Amino acid sequence: MREESKHPLHCTACRRGFLKSASATLAGLALPSLLTIPAHADALTKAQRDGMTPEQIIQAMKRGNERFQKGERKPRNYLNEQKASAKGQYPAAVLLSCIDSRAPAEVIMDLGIGDIFNCRIAGNIENADILGSMEFATKLMGAKVVLVMGHTSCGAIKGAIADVELGNLTGLLARVKPAVDATQYDGERTATNYAFVDKVARKNVELTLANIRRDSTVLNEMESQHAIKIAGAMYNISTGAVEFFSS
Repeated sequence: MREESKHPLHCTACRRGFLKSASATLAGLALPSLLTIPAHADALTKAQRDGMTPEQIIQAMKRGNERFQKGERKPRNYLNEQKASAKGQYPAAVLLSCIDSRAPAEVIMDLGIGDIFNCRIAGNIENADILGSMEFATKLMGAKVVLVMGHTSCGAIKGAIADVELGNLTGLLARVKPAVDATQYDGERTATNYAFVDKVARKNVELTLANIRRDSTVLNEMESQHAIKIAGAMYNISTGAVEFFSS
């Protein structure tokens, strides 16, 4: 009688163990982008998004950032996410963040295609177009979180502190300057003092949150009705950590 091959995959017990392991791995790959529960889709579905509270959505972002900091990103298939989301999108949140190339929200929070709407503008400031986009994302599309995210070592903040003037940038930085004036700081108030720069960046997020509530009746009412949560965050480009905070 011929002996069983000694190659691991030729052993019956080993084959069973391998198939069991492979099945578990494939099951893990089927997880939706933002959630941690099994699903049949590769992109966030309406049922999944609607079943989450704003607090749970923020917790998912926090866990994603924790994975990013550890270099343990969730396995995902972007092609499958693209195909699934092409049939319809159900993002859980809308983010307002800076254009800085070192602070891509989807990457640093380990998010996938279809998970969030992302508005990007230098200095993460609000204006009528940004507010309209946020109202579309929440009132019409069902997103439950409005998150404003600033970051350390922000060039727009430095420009506002240094009174930089350059074409249309002059007007943009003028919208950041109220944060410079409102920041309480006893040390050197210059663009080369990064401790001051980062403190202004956080104050800028706080003022932007206040401006969103002031300038958008739609978002203000939705928050009052607990349909959405409006919150702030600061990303540290040196450590990779995102600090979330209530306004």
